[in-house]
Amino acid sequence: MDDDASYCTPPAVTPPTGTDTAEAFAECVLCREPTEYPESAKGATLCPVCAWQEAGRTACSG
Repeated sequence: MDDDASYCTPPAVTPPTGTDTAEAFAECVLCREPTEYPESAKGATLCPVCAWQEAGRTACSG
């Protein structure tokens, strides 16, 4: 099946609805893609893809 490329493509990030002033999203500290967090978020922000990969790297291997 040739749908593998679309499976790995993250969905487009859209600003939350119902807010008059949409704040820009912070960029991922690893790949610089937009994250789900506003620019005012403190700490190292990761996009969903990098967060998932980081969780896999740091998971306990038992």
